[in-house]
Amino acid sequence: MSKSDTALLIVDMINNFEFDMGESLAKKTEKIVPHILSLKDYARQNDWPIIYINDHYGLWQADIKNIQQECTNEKSRDIIRQIAPEDADYFLIKPKHSAFYETALHTLLTELQVKHIILTGIAGNICVLFTANDAYMREY
Repeated sequence: MSKSDTALLIVDMINNFEFDMGESLAKKTEKIVPHILSLKDYARQNDWPIIYINDHYGLWQADIKNIQQECTNEKSRDIIRQIAPEDADYFLIKPKHSAFYETALHTLLTELQVKHIILTGIAGNICVLFTANDAYMREY
């Protein structure tokens, strides 16, 4: 169990970018990956749990390798290679926009005694925003 009351949540970084404006988002994502990796290093140094929450891409399996394989294409290959979760990281799938909606996230955060979250990811106008709203409603 973590000694910290803070956790890093990484939302939807394993992504196929196969949607309207996906190519544009992939290019922007390439620019933020180094910053997220720096944040991950900081989290690891401070013993924060690192929790990836991701769309399931129709697989409905919380198996990061399968989701990575499903999402890998020309637009996503380098991003996924760099940002993929490490063995010590947690990984959850989500059915909708919020990382809290019908997932084990709140239970995991409670078990880890997390009181504060640092939230990052892509599609900030949708999934990150809805996750932030739900975190606020749960008083994180």
